[in-house]
Amino acid sequence: MRRVLALLGLALGPVLVLGVFFVLPVAGMVARGFWPDGGFDPGGVLEVLTRPRTGRVVWFTVWSSAVATVVSVLLGLPAAYALHRLDLPLRRVVRAALLVPFVLPTVVVGVAFRQLFGEAGPLGGLGLDGTPVAIVAGLAFFNVAVVVRSVGAAWESLDPRPAEAAAALGASPAQVLRTVTLPALRPAVVSAASVVFLFCATSFGVVLTLGGLRYSSVETEIYLLTTNLLDLPAAAALSVVQLVAITALLALAARLRTVPDPTVARRTARPRAVRRSDWPQVAATLVLLLLVAAPIGTLVLGSLRVDDAWSLGNYRALQSTGDGALLVPVTEALVTSLRTAVDATWMSLLLGLVVAVVVTRRSRTPAERRVRSVLDGFFMLPLGVSAVTLGFGFLITLDRPPLDLRDSGLLVPVAQALVALPLVVRTIVPVLAGVDDRQRQAAASLGAGPLRTLATVDLPVVWRPLLAAAGFAFAASLGEFGATSFLARDDRATVPVVIFRLIGSPGAMNYGMALAASVVLAATTAVVMLAVERLRVPSLGVL
Repeated sequence: MRRVLALLGLALGPVLVLGVFFVLPVAGMVARGFWPDGGFDPGGVLEVLTRPRTGRVVWFTVWSSAVATVVSVLLGLPAAYALHRLDLPLRRVVRAALLVPFVLPTVVVGVAFRQLFGEAGPLGGLGLDGTPVAIVAGLAFFNVAVVVRSVGAAWESLDPRPAEAAAALGASPAQVLRTVTLPALRPAVVSAASVVFLFCATSFGVVLTLGGLRYSSVETEIYLLTTNLLDLPAAAALSVVQLVAITALLALAARLRTVPDPTVARRTARPRAVRRSDWPQVAATLVLLLLVAAPIGTLVLGSLRVDDAWSLGNYRALQSTGDGALLVPVTEALVTSLRTAVDATWMSLLLGLVVAVVVTRRSRTPAERRVRSVLDGFFMLPLGVSAVTLGFGFLITLDRPPLDLRDSGLLVPVAQALVALPLVVRTIVPVLAGVDDRQRQAAASLGAGPLRTLATVDLPVVWRPLLAAAGFAFAASLGEFGATSFLARDDRATVPVVIFRLIGSPGAMNYGMALAASVVLAATTAVVMLAVERLRVPSLGVL
């Protein structure tokens, strides 16, 4: 009983934080959908779901996400093989470069593809600007790293002996791939595809920037219903539907995700020299690298052009408010973004570390095991809610005493910390779970208290993953757009919000400033993630 009470005491802080800043906003959002006028009325939700536009939005979300998932898998599989099974020069550099699109802020990805497919862009003659093709391309660009990293890690850990035996019996490389390798990789491929579909279906900045009002996903429709039409009951109804769908997708992804058994000895194949039969995969990897570099390169070049001449004018203009589009300069918004990201990072780290300790300690009694299982499920609830839904919930619940936080400077960092929390937990939990509990018992038997044990046993193992988690949280907070778009005030806007406002305002100066601000934000995020990559810590759960 003492252990159960100690467990509940340790978990009390995270439970209260999630109760106030997650359960309450989500419950308020659900209530706004089913109790629009104070009385239970599910007919309002059904009315929203039967609207013709709702049907078109849901269908567009499903088919665009499915197509982008297929494209991501087809582009990612050859690169996963080449970068994880072949001894290529600059292999680690290429792997890090392919990770950059995944950590770029979504609004930056949208701006990059608008520049690529726009009238003045290299592919402007194709007429793809503002079309579903551009949206699918942006979604695939954003998520192909998930396939490369997750399937590549599974490919790297495959036991090479079955394939060697098949080759010794006369099977060609194609037959070995079809009969041995792909069946072994099927769980990893399906798991990666399910996660990519989830990310595509909940993408906000990419679809909003490239699709505008013409092409909306469920995520962007919630935003438009709230900010443009002020139809909060309809937005709440769509949020309920999205909540159910995301939870089902996450459950499917968790069921399909394979976790290696650490008690089983595995023989991992070392990268081998490139053979003639590997040339197609190497060529496909180079093509993917060019496809990834094209939007980013176009974005950088576009930011350096002013009136058809090379200039740094767009960057110098970041110290101004543009042509009446902003209340504060972009440089001030960058300072706000950095300060907000720092606050969100320490919040998510503190909360995530406590959560990781709670869910990874070994249970010694059935009661403790049940309590820990319930807490583990509760702490993972933020995975089932999109950032837009969370921001919408903040908007409609934290606006009256005693929780009137509309003017609080901590509202945006708290929302971003909740968005980053799953990344922190997924980075730290596998490492803490791998610590042998007998080391803690030995420290305790020598007189070390819980804090001393944590400092001497756990901290030496977890400090590098903790730095990686801080990098993930900082990058996610710096580029967060979904929740922040609801909560940021005009005089305290972050850079992603400022970029979206600039591209939505007329004037060449505003658009040039948007390009320059996107480059600055992308460079900052890329530097943070490349530093994390050098820590050589396994990526978060989906990667």
